Amino acid sequence: MAETSTSSSNSFNNTNGGSPLSNIAQDHLVTILLLLPVDSILCFAMACKKFRALTASDTLWESICRRDWGPKSVEALKASNFHHQLPWMRLYKQVSRLDSVYCHKLPNPEGELVFPSPRASHSLNFVSDCLVLFGGGSEGGRHLDDTWVACIGNDFRRMLKWQKINSGIPSGRFGHSCVVIDDFLVLFGGINDNGIRHNDTWVGKVACHETLGITLSWRLLVVGPDAPSQRGAHAACCIDGRKMVIHGGIGLHGVRLGDTWVLELSENFRFGTWYEIVAHPCPPARSGHTLTCIRGTRTVLFGGRGLGYDVLHDVWFLDIHEGQPKWVQILYELQNVPGGVSLPRVGHSATLILGGHLLIGGGEDSYRHRKNDFWVLDISAVPSITMQPTTLNSVQLLAKMWKRLKANGYKPKCRSFHRACTDNSGRYLFVFGGMVDGVLQPADPAGLRFDGELVLVELVLQL
Repeated sequence: MAETSTSSSNSFNNTNGGSPLSNIAQDHLVTILLLLPVDSILCFAMACKKFRALTASDTLWESICRRDWGPKSVEALKASNFHHQLPWMRLYKQVSRLDSVYCHKLPNPEGELVFPSPRASHSLNFVSDCLVLFGGGSEGGRHLDDTWVACIGNDFRRMLKWQKINSGIPSGRFGHSCVVIDDFLVLFGGINDNGIRHNDTWVGKVACHETLGITLSWRLLVVGPDAPSQRGAHAACCIDGRKMVIHGGIGLHGVRLGDTWVLELSENFRFGTWYEIVAHPCPPARSGHTLTCIRGTRTVLFGGRGLGYDVLHDVWFLDIHEGQPKWVQILYELQNVPGGVSLPRVGHSATLILGGHLLIGGGEDSYRHRKNDFWVLDISAVPSITMQPTTLNSVQLLAKMWKRLKANGYKPKCRSFHRACTDNSGRYLFVFGGMVDGVLQPADPAGLRFDGELVLVELVLQL
């Protein structure tokens, strides 16, 4: 027993007289560090010179970026050679300190007559290195049924050449949702100019041919007997890389909805199964809100217009994990957020950007005042998010959760019911269309018009 005790004691002693941690293999230490938040990793670096060198390694910080931003963003940055301008550690710090964006207006090529007409409540997605735009509403309340594609690649600031793919399939509509799953587009619902709501589901696939150029084929997805009711102005996103989630919207007879549904797709994207998620508590019924996946099965719902026609600013967190979905509301007071009085909005965009945060832009308030501001919503700043409800009273904490960004460069028009999407890196945001304030005309007492400009919003990083 004495020998065993002595042997065990010696196994925990460092022969060099240092910390037992120094005996752990470096690859094992990296594995342990990747389980820790960044603040803890930086504290670990203060232990000794060896650990300081390890925690400053470019390999470790690339893994941290991959963990916190997702592999798609990291691979896109590597493909563009952008990361060669900065070590991964410094790039991570720059992204975490983001405080401004730079806007560029992307013009149509001179003499080019073929480009999308002004519209709102359309869909805009980035898939297969292309922007894909479908449908929407236009002047006179008319729906559109056209599909447009513009190849982007890595040249974000060049003039885009839009290509009109087809019309009529899917049928014309606005207020529909369209998400990217793998290299496919999945479209659901919408409203036509006769007020008819849809609940059909379509799958689109972009392809590039040497002779035919860019093509996009749509086909109706075969789903089972259960499906969400007809609706438009709902919110949707892709979760877990393979499923679509929708919430709320405007249903039959103009009734606002508050239900949540999930679409599971077959491996070949030819069949789908819808099922409803029932959880209490849950967000009140609404339309014109956003639902954005921040990682895996975790999504964030923000804003919209409620049952009483009031414009909302509430934030809800949904995690559909192992078949046990749960909505968690993050409660906060607007007066505790710097500039927070302008946060309530409907018809805005909320897009996942580089760094794993949401970039919220535009929209309108309860007085139909349209906005052109940009806010970052950082859900990771909220502690104990699994509790119900989570109440934030700390002004300092709310300042981390909500941050209004400075916008430089081209000044976009104030707009609502536009659409936005990012490239694969999450550093570049494309914004198209929407409803903007127009010159008051006798025949147009509302002074509204539809917009057709494409704006590139670039996250400003101090290189």
